[in-house]
Amino acid sequence: MGQDAREKIILAVFGTVIAIFILRLFQLQVLDEQWEVKAQKNALRYVDDFPPRGLIYDRDGKLLVNNTISYDLMVIPRQVKLTDENRLELCRILEISDSSFHALMEKATKYSTFAASIFMRQLSEEQHNYLEESMYKFSGFYMQARTTRNYQTHAAAHTLGYIAEVDYNDMEKDNYYKMGDYIGKSGIERSYEKELRGKKGYKIKLVNNLNQEKGSYENGKYDTAAIPGMDLWTTLNKDLQEYGEKLMQGKRGSIVAIEPSTGEILCLVTSPSYDPSLLIGRERSKNYYKLYSDSIEKPLFNRALMAMYPPGSTFKLVQALVGLQEGAVTPASRFPCYAGFPYGGGHKLGCHVHGSPLDMPSAIQTSCNAWFCYDFKAIMENRKKYKTTKEAYDAWREKVCSFGFGSRFDSDLSYEKSGNIPTSDFYDRYYGKGGWRATTIISISIGQGEIMVTPVQLANLVSIIANRGYYYTPHLVKAIGHKDSANTRFSEKHQVLVDRKYFEPVIEGMKRACSAGTARSAAYSGISLGGKTGTAQNPHGKDHSILVCYGPTENPKIAISVIVENAGFGATWAGPIAGLMIEKYLKDSISRPDLEAHICSAVIR
Repeated sequence: MGQDAREKIILAVFGTVIAIFILRLFQLQVLDEQWEVKAQKNALRYVDDFPPRGLIYDRDGKLLVNNTISYDLMVIPRQVKLTDENRLELCRILEISDSSFHALMEKATKYSTFAASIFMRQLSEEQHNYLEESMYKFSGFYMQARTTRNYQTHAAAHTLGYIAEVDYNDMEKDNYYKMGDYIGKSGIERSYEKELRGKKGYKIKLVNNLNQEKGSYENGKYDTAAIPGMDLWTTLNKDLQEYGEKLMQGKRGSIVAIEPSTGEILCLVTSPSYDPSLLIGRERSKNYYKLYSDSIEKPLFNRALMAMYPPGSTFKLVQALVGLQEGAVTPASRFPCYAGFPYGGGHKLGCHVHGSPLDMPSAIQTSCNAWFCYDFKAIMENRKKYKTTKEAYDAWREKVCSFGFGSRFDSDLSYEKSGNIPTSDFYDRYYGKGGWRATTIISISIGQGEIMVTPVQLANLVSIIANRGYYYTPHLVKAIGHKDSANTRFSEKHQVLVDRKYFEPVIEGMKRACSAGTARSAAYSGISLGGKTGTAQNPHGKDHSILVCYGPTENPKIAISVIVENAGFGATWAGPIAGLMIEKYLKDSISRPDLEAHICSAVIR
């Protein structure tokens, strides 16, 4: 290639580059009006337009959570130019010291000198009104409206959850958020954050040299509209939730009630609890610290979903069903009980005094420990079906886990725990391979030992029995966006690994337990109930009182688990509470006011 040709190519390249620059400048300055917006950035203010967060209702349309308007004082550090007099005046309005002012400015500057951040959140009405008239004195500051939560009930704090300012982890996970935004941190607010939050918009405001807004830039031509969050209709019954919390005052424990035919959670009570309105407003951080620091009551701990307990004798219902499915027992099987089950070396797993021997329904009615130990032993030692105890145990565990034990539900339940159904590998590590057999771990047959469950898992167990062998995932939201817009996420039916025909003798035993057995403290005239008590051993004090129950037995509308910590026998406290809850839900009235008053006034620690 000759010298002339190379020169022409070089000139052509430079000419092309210059032409591109000229065309781009022409586009920015003539064709694209947004250059003017950017060029005048010092005279414009970009204000986030926060959408109203979606409302939350109960299952009957009663409002649980709505919104109220509040104002945050925003600051752009680079634009702050205050005289000493104006700075001290602003401190007086905000009721802060001069040193606090400088500390807040330093925090804002560390975030960004150019971008706006919250200087003080949720101003009082008096502060807002004063600043609205005198904002021209405080260059670099402006007020920004946003919606904050307003609770229509003092109940369901853990279930509804709370919102708080985002942290760096939140912003890293989702670039939708920036410093000063709010996000759901727990409960429904967390599980349905994307549905509830809506979508932010922004407005461009003209600001004069006195820091006064002079209207929208270009009549709002470049503004974007906020999209409101979607409303939620929960599965909760507001009245039942509030009543459950009333009954549990002065006690530690939980109440979980489920509609068996849908898996919809009617109430999710945990006690001690707190008023959800404590975690909104200017005092939110201070109140949260007080709740978090209470190591005795632990009001932030959601016992209904996170506490794990030995199920005690309520687990006998599962053991009976698995034994029937395995062919190890029949409803007519009878085993001796001379106040316990002998498991070798002169040792005995104890029991209370009752008639002996008993068939299965009677064993459930009287809660005979020995019957279910023999049932478990028969499964583990069935060498016609299983070659080893380990193989038999794995088959037993698989059926137990099909009831929802040992794992979390794939649901909208925030921070739910899984409980524990130990694996055979766990026992191999603990006792050595081949070093354990049925009698080594016999206590798990009656819900003790290593077995741990959550209250929501126990309520789901009763739902399964009420349904004769299946359940829908327990969940908290039934409609999103519109009351008639069904949440189909939880419509799948889960079948357990026990045939329908085996549930009838267990149900018969539960009916007898409520009419003339250990669960009769839950029963009252007019409604047929099926239930089972439990007394869970507690190494830290008095045993826990447990009862699971459902009714009416002919057409089940409610399945419930009640746990009262350190309260002794299941029939003493959990039984009456379950009975009152079922009566309240099915009849919307209480026929035993004296019992109600006794429960409400009791303090159990």
